[in-house]
Amino acid sequence: MASQRDVKNRIGSIKNIEKITRAMEMVAAARLRRAEQRIQALRPYASAIRRMTRQAAEAAENIPNLPVLEEHENVQTVGLLLVTGDRGLAGAFNSQIIRAGMRAAGEHEDEGRSIQWYASGRRGASTLRFRKKDPAGEYVGFTDRPQYANAREIANDLITAYVDGEVDRVEIFYNGFVSALTQNVRRETLLPLQQATVLEEEGDEEDGDDQDSGHRALVEYEPDPEEILKRLVPDYVEISIYRALLESTASEHGARMTAMRNASENAGELIDDLTLEMNRARQAEITQEIMEVVAGAESLS
Repeated sequence: MASQRDVKNRIGSIKNIEKITRAMEMVAAARLRRAEQRIQALRPYASAIRRMTRQAAEAAENIPNLPVLEEHENVQTVGLLLVTGDRGLAGAFNSQIIRAGMRAAGEHEDEGRSIQWYASGRRGASTLRFRKKDPAGEYVGFTDRPQYANAREIANDLITAYVDGEVDRVEIFYNGFVSALTQNVRRETLLPLQQATVLEEEGDEEDGDDQDSGHRALVEYEPDPEEILKRLVPDYVEISIYRALLESTASEHGARMTAMRNASENAGELIDDLTLEMNRARQAEITQEIMEVVAGAESLS
Protein backbone atom coordinates (compact mmCIF):
# COMPACT_ATOMS: atom_id res chain seq x y z
CA MET A 1 0.00 0.00 0.00
CA ALA A 2 1.28 3.50 -0.91
CA SER A 3 2.36 5.72 1.94
CA GLN A 4 0.14 8.48 3.23
CA ARG A 5 2.48 11.14 1.83
CA ASP A 6 2.46 9.58 -1.67
CA VAL A 7 -1.32 9.43 -1.75
CA LYS A 8 -1.56 13.02 -0.49
CA ASN A 9 0.78 14.17 -3.25
CA ARG A 10 -1.31 12.39 -5.87
CA ILE A 11 -4.48 14.04 -4.54
CA GLY A 12 -2.81 17.44 -4.78
CA SER A 13 -1.73 16.78 -8.37
CA ILE A 14 -5.22 15.63 -9.41
CA LYS A 15 -6.81 18.67 -7.76
CA ASN A 16 -4.54 20.91 -9.82
CA ILE A 17 -5.55 19.06 -12.98
CA GLU A 18 -9.21 19.37 -12.00
CA LYS A 19 -8.83 23.15 -11.72
CA ILE A 20 -7.39 23.26 -15.23
CA THR A 21 -10.13 21.08 -16.75
CA ARG A 22 -12.88 23.13 -15.09
CA ALA A 23 -11.31 26.34 -16.38
CA MET A 24 -11.08 24.86 -19.90
CA GLU A 25 -14.72 23.79 -19.65
CA MET A 26 -15.78 27.34 -18.77
CA VAL A 27 -13.72 28.82 -21.62
CA ALA A 28 -15.15 26.31 -24.11
CA ALA A 29 -18.70 27.07 -22.93
CA ALA A 30 -18.20 30.81 -23.46
CA ARG A 31 -16.72 30.28 -26.92
CA LEU A 32 -19.50 27.84 -27.79
CA ARG A 33 -22.17 30.47 -27.17
CA ARG A 34 -20.45 32.87 -29.56
CA ALA A 35 -19.95 30.15 -32.17
CA GLU A 36 -23.64 29.20 -31.97
CA GLN A 37 -24.62 32.80 -32.60
CA ARG A 38 -22.41 32.94 -35.70
CA ILE A 39 -23.92 29.72 -37.05
CA GLN A 40 -27.47 30.91 -36.47
CA ALA A 41 -26.67 34.14 -38.30
CA LEU A 42 -25.06 32.33 -41.25
CA ARG A 43 -27.43 29.41 -41.79
CA PRO A 44 -30.24 31.41 -43.46
CA TYR A 45 -27.76 33.11 -45.80
CA ALA A 46 -26.03 29.82 -46.66
CA SER A 47 -29.37 28.14 -47.30
CA ALA A 48 -30.45 31.04 -49.54
CA ILE A 49 -27.24 30.83 -51.59
CA ARG A 50 -27.70 27.10 -52.03
CA ARG A 51 -31.34 27.50 -52.94
CA MET A 52 -30.60 30.25 -55.45
CA THR A 53 -27.84 28.19 -57.05
CA ARG A 54 -30.11 25.18 -57.33
CA GLN A 55 -32.94 27.21 -58.85
CA ALA A 56 -30.61 28.94 -61.30
CA ALA A 57 -29.21 25.56 -62.36
CA GLU A 58 -32.73 24.23 -62.89
CA ALA A 59 -33.76 27.32 -64.87
CA ALA A 60 -30.66 27.31 -67.06
CA GLU A 61 -31.27 25.61 -70.39
CA ASN A 62 -27.66 24.49 -70.47
CA ILE A 63 -24.79 24.69 -68.04
CA PRO A 64 -22.61 27.69 -69.01
CA ASN A 65 -19.30 27.02 -70.68
CA LEU A 66 -17.30 27.79 -67.54
CA PRO A 67 -14.38 25.56 -66.46
CA VAL A 68 -15.59 25.29 -62.85
CA LEU A 69 -18.99 24.09 -64.12
CA GLU A 70 -17.64 21.50 -66.54
CA GLU A 71 -18.11 17.95 -65.30
CA HIS A 72 -15.03 15.82 -65.96
CA GLU A 73 -15.69 12.72 -68.01
CA ASN A 74 -13.53 10.38 -65.93
CA VAL A 75 -13.09 10.76 -62.18
CA GLN A 76 -9.49 9.73 -61.65
CA THR A 77 -8.46 11.96 -58.74
CA VAL A 78 -10.64 12.99 -55.80
CA GLY A 79 -9.81 15.91 -53.54
CA LEU A 80 -10.75 15.30 -49.90
CA LEU A 81 -10.89 18.24 -47.49
CA LEU A 82 -10.77 17.32 -43.79
CA VAL A 83 -11.99 20.06 -41.44
CA THR A 84 -10.42 19.46 -38.02
CA GLY A 85 -9.18 21.63 -35.15
CA ASP A 86 -5.81 23.12 -34.27
CA ARG A 87 -5.89 21.61 -30.78
CA GLY A 88 -6.82 18.38 -29.09
CA LEU A 89 -8.48 17.63 -25.74
CA ALA A 90 -11.86 17.45 -27.47
CA GLY A 91 -12.75 13.77 -27.26
CA ALA A 92 -13.31 12.10 -30.62
CA PHE A 93 -13.85 15.40 -32.44
CA ASN A 94 -10.75 15.20 -34.64
CA SER A 95 -10.36 11.44 -34.88
CA GLN A 96 -13.85 10.80 -36.22
CA ILE A 97 -13.27 13.20 -39.13
CA ILE A 98 -9.95 11.55 -39.95
CA ARG A 99 -11.51 8.08 -39.80
CA ALA A 100 -14.37 9.18 -42.07
CA GLY A 101 -11.89 10.63 -44.56
CA MET A 102 -9.78 7.48 -44.53
CA ARG A 103 -12.84 5.30 -45.12
CA ALA A 104 -13.87 7.45 -48.06
CA ALA A 105 -10.34 7.35 -49.44
CA GLY A 106 -10.39 3.56 -49.21
CA GLU A 107 -13.68 3.45 -51.12
CA HIS A 108 -12.30 5.65 -53.91
CA GLU A 109 -9.04 3.72 -54.10
CA ASP A 110 -10.96 0.46 -54.41
CA GLU A 111 -12.55 1.98 -57.51
CA GLY A 112 -9.15 2.86 -58.95
CA ARG A 113 -9.10 6.55 -58.04
CA SER A 114 -6.23 8.44 -56.48
CA ILE A 115 -6.59 10.87 -53.56
CA GLN A 116 -5.37 14.42 -53.14
CA TRP A 117 -5.64 15.55 -49.53
CA TYR A 118 -6.48 18.96 -48.10
CA ALA A 119 -6.57 19.69 -44.37
CA SER A 120 -7.98 22.54 -42.32
CA GLY A 121 -6.59 22.44 -38.79
CA ARG A 122 -3.25 21.29 -37.39
CA ARG A 123 -4.64 17.99 -36.12
CA GLY A 124 -5.77 16.87 -39.55
CA ALA A 125 -2.60 18.08 -41.28
CA SER A 126 -0.24 16.46 -38.76
CA THR A 127 -2.13 13.16 -38.88
CA LEU A 128 -1.98 13.07 -42.68
CA ARG A 129 1.77 13.75 -42.63
CA PHE A 130 2.23 11.06 -39.97
CA ARG A 131 0.48 8.61 -42.29
CA LYS A 132 2.72 9.63 -45.20
CA LYS A 133 -0.14 11.42 -46.97
CA ASP A 134 1.20 14.94 -47.39
CA PRO A 135 -1.70 17.38 -47.94
CA ALA A 136 -1.72 19.49 -51.10
CA GLY A 137 -3.30 22.28 -49.06
CA GLU A 138 -2.82 22.98 -45.35
CA TYR A 139 -4.78 25.68 -43.54
CA VAL A 140 -4.09 26.29 -39.86
CA GLY A 141 -4.25 28.92 -37.15
CA PHE A 142 -7.89 30.02 -37.36
CA THR A 143 -10.06 27.13 -36.19
CA ASP A 144 -11.05 28.91 -32.95
CA ARG A 145 -12.62 31.77 -34.91
CA PRO A 146 -12.61 31.27 -38.70
CA GLN A 147 -13.20 34.22 -40.97
CA TYR A 148 -14.74 34.35 -44.44
CA ALA A 149 -11.28 35.11 -45.87
CA ASN A 150 -10.13 31.69 -44.64
CA ALA A 151 -12.98 30.00 -46.48
CA ARG A 152 -12.21 32.02 -49.62
CA GLU A 153 -8.56 30.90 -49.51
CA ILE A 154 -9.56 27.24 -49.26
CA ALA A 155 -12.23 27.62 -51.96
CA ASN A 156 -9.79 29.29 -54.36
CA ASP A 157 -7.32 26.41 -53.98
CA LEU A 158 -10.02 23.77 -54.51
CA ILE A 159 -11.57 25.53 -57.49
CA THR A 160 -8.12 26.05 -59.06
CA ALA A 161 -7.28 22.37 -58.56
CA TYR A 162 -10.58 21.38 -60.19
CA VAL A 163 -10.25 23.78 -63.12
CA ASP A 164 -6.62 22.75 -63.74
CA GLY A 165 -7.61 19.10 -63.77
CA GLU A 166 -5.62 18.16 -60.66
CA VAL A 167 -8.82 16.77 -59.13
CA ASP A 168 -12.03 15.61 -60.79
CA ARG A 169 -14.20 15.70 -57.69
CA VAL A 170 -14.07 17.56 -54.36
CA GLU A 171 -15.55 16.28 -51.10
CA ILE A 172 -15.53 17.88 -47.67
CA PHE A 173 -15.72 16.22 -44.24
CA TYR A 174 -16.64 18.17 -41.12
CA ASN A 175 -18.49 17.91 -37.82
CA GLY A 176 -21.99 19.31 -38.10
CA PHE A 177 -23.12 21.00 -34.91
CA VAL A 178 -26.32 19.66 -33.34
CA SER A 179 -25.75 20.41 -29.66
CA ALA A 180 -22.93 20.59 -27.15
CA LEU A 181 -23.30 16.82 -26.68
CA THR A 182 -23.89 15.83 -30.29
CA GLN A 183 -21.78 16.41 -33.40
CA ASN A 184 -22.51 14.53 -36.61
CA VAL A 185 -19.86 13.79 -39.20
CA ARG A 186 -21.00 15.19 -42.54
CA ARG A 187 -19.70 14.30 -45.98
CA GLU A 188 -20.62 16.66 -48.80
CA THR A 189 -19.67 16.92 -52.46
CA LEU A 190 -18.71 20.46 -53.47
CA LEU A 191 -17.61 19.93 -57.07
CA PRO A 192 -18.68 19.20 -59.71
CA LEU A 193 -21.86 21.19 -59.29
CA GLN A 194 -23.87 18.55 -61.13
CA GLN A 195 -23.16 16.04 -58.33
CA ALA A 196 -23.19 18.46 -55.41
CA THR A 197 -25.78 18.26 -52.67
CA VAL A 198 -26.90 21.74 -53.68
CA LEU A 199 -28.82 20.25 -56.60
CA GLU A 200 -30.75 17.69 -54.57
CA GLU A 201 -34.51 18.04 -54.88
CA GLU A 202 -35.19 18.13 -51.18
CA GLY A 203 -32.80 21.02 -50.63
CA ASP A 204 -31.29 21.93 -47.29
CA GLU A 205 -32.84 20.58 -44.13
CA GLU A 206 -33.03 24.10 -42.72
CA ASP A 207 -35.21 25.33 -45.53
CA GLY A 208 -38.67 25.83 -44.15
CA ASP A 209 -40.10 28.07 -46.83
CA ASP A 210 -41.79 27.38 -50.16
CA GLN A 211 -40.47 23.80 -50.40
CA ASP A 212 -42.49 22.68 -47.43
CA SER A 213 -45.71 23.88 -49.02
CA GLY A 214 -44.91 22.37 -52.39
CA HIS A 215 -45.16 25.76 -54.15
CA ARG A 216 -42.42 27.71 -55.80
CA ALA A 217 -42.36 31.34 -56.75
CA LEU A 218 -42.07 32.31 -60.41
CA VAL A 219 -38.70 33.96 -60.91
CA GLU A 220 -37.65 36.13 -63.81
CA TYR A 221 -33.88 36.26 -64.21
CA GLU A 222 -32.05 39.38 -65.32
CA PRO A 223 -29.48 38.67 -66.62
CA ASP A 224 -30.23 35.13 -67.78
CA PRO A 225 -29.82 32.11 -65.42
CA GLU A 226 -26.62 31.02 -67.13
CA GLU A 227 -24.92 34.34 -66.35
CA ILE A 228 -26.19 34.32 -62.76
CA LEU A 229 -24.96 30.77 -62.30
CA LYS A 230 -21.43 31.84 -63.28
CA ARG A 231 -21.46 34.35 -60.44
CA LEU A 232 -23.17 32.11 -57.88
CA VAL A 233 -20.99 29.01 -58.13
CA PRO A 234 -17.82 30.55 -56.59
CA ASP A 235 -19.98 32.08 -53.84
CA TYR A 236 -21.65 28.72 -53.29
CA VAL A 237 -18.30 26.97 -52.81
CA GLU A 238 -17.02 29.69 -50.48
CA ILE A 239 -20.14 29.86 -48.34
CA SER A 240 -20.34 26.06 -48.13
CA ILE A 241 -16.77 25.90 -46.83
CA TYR A 242 -17.33 28.85 -44.48
CA ARG A 243 -20.41 27.18 -43.07
CA ALA A 244 -18.45 23.94 -42.57
CA LEU A 245 -15.73 25.90 -40.72
CA LEU A 246 -18.26 27.52 -38.40
CA GLU A 247 -20.09 24.25 -37.79
CA SER A 248 -16.77 22.59 -37.02
CA THR A 249 -15.74 25.39 -34.63
CA ALA A 250 -18.97 25.12 -32.65
CA SER A 251 -18.68 21.33 -32.63
CA GLU A 252 -15.10 21.56 -31.37
CA HIS A 253 -16.04 23.87 -28.49
CA GLY A 254 -18.99 21.64 -27.61
CA ALA A 255 -16.86 18.50 -27.73
CA ARG A 256 -14.12 20.12 -25.64
CA MET A 257 -16.62 21.40 -23.08
CA THR A 258 -18.09 17.91 -22.74
CA ALA A 259 -14.66 16.27 -22.59
CA MET A 260 -13.42 18.66 -19.91
CA ARG A 261 -16.61 18.20 -17.89
CA ASN A 262 -16.15 14.43 -18.00
CA ALA A 263 -12.49 14.84 -17.05
CA SER A 264 -13.43 17.02 -14.07
CA GLU A 265 -16.03 14.50 -12.92
CA ASN A 266 -13.53 11.66 -13.26
CA ALA A 267 -10.96 13.69 -11.33
CA GLY A 268 -13.49 14.20 -8.54
CA GLU A 269 -14.20 10.48 -8.37
CA LEU A 270 -10.49 9.70 -8.34
CA ILE A 271 -9.92 12.22 -5.55
CA ASP A 272 -12.65 10.54 -3.48
CA ASP A 273 -11.05 7.12 -4.03
CA LEU A 274 -7.60 8.41 -3.14
CA THR A 275 -8.95 10.20 -0.07
CA LEU A 276 -10.42 6.90 1.09
CA GLU A 277 -7.08 5.21 0.41
CA MET A 278 -5.25 7.94 2.34
CA ASN A 279 -7.60 7.52 5.29
CA ARG A 280 -6.96 3.80 5.24
CA ALA A 281 -3.21 4.43 5.15
CA ARG A 282 -3.53 6.86 8.05
CA GLN A 283 -5.60 4.33 9.99
CA ALA A 284 -3.02 1.64 9.28
CA GLU A 285 -0.21 3.89 10.52
CA ILE A 286 -2.14 4.74 13.70
CA THR A 287 -2.91 1.07 14.28
CA GLN A 288 0.76 0.22 13.78
CA GLU A 289 1.82 2.88 16.27
CA ILE A 290 -0.70 1.62 18.84
CA MET A 291 0.58 -1.93 18.39
CA GLU A 292 4.16 -0.75 18.88
CA VAL A 293 3.21 1.13 22.08
CA VAL A 294 1.34 -1.91 23.43
CA ALA A 295 4.23 -4.20 22.53
CA GLY A 296 6.68 -1.85 24.27
CA ALA A 297 4.49 -1.69 27.39
CA GLU A 298 4.21 -5.48 27.53
CA SER A 299 7.97 -5.85 27.23
CA LEU A 300 8.46 -3.55 30.24
CA SER A 301 5.93 -5.30 32.46
